[in-house]
Amino acid sequence: MSVPFHHPHRVSYAECTVGNHVYHSRYLDWLEAARGEFIRSLGATILQWQERDVIFPVIEARLRYKSPARYDDLLAIEVWPALIERVRLNFAHRIVNQDGKLILEAETFHVCAGANEKPKRLPEELAEKLKPHLNGAMVADSRGKK
Repeated sequence: MSVPFHHPHRVSYAECTVGNHVYHSRYLDWLEAARGEFIRSLGATILQWQERDVIFPVIEARLRYKSPARYDDLLAIEVWPALIERVRLNFAHRIVNQDGKLILEAETFHVCAGANEKPKRLPEELAEKLKPHLNGAMVADSRGKK
């Protein structure tokens, strides 16, 4: 089992409500930042993939809030691919605070598409770089079978 990619984030005051917990939609921004840094760690940025006519729009997101993050918490945002198929790419995420307390579990579902937003096969180069990071998930073969 591979180790998830870790992206650190310190909670700013601007991300919190008057009740000193992070506003619920901010978590989506953090997941996006972590995915972007994970992709960058594989050798190309999201923008570089876009310049090659490959984008990864989110088509669904599931978030399970376990405990509130608060101002000045130092968070580890973990991300790893959960599913790699022909045109599908799902990422699993976990956020834990500096004490190891689970803050959030999430999964984002993406489709690989061209700039014209029509689905297209995930580039083999990227799929090969992602596969070693699968964390117990199933990888579909070229016929779409698991």
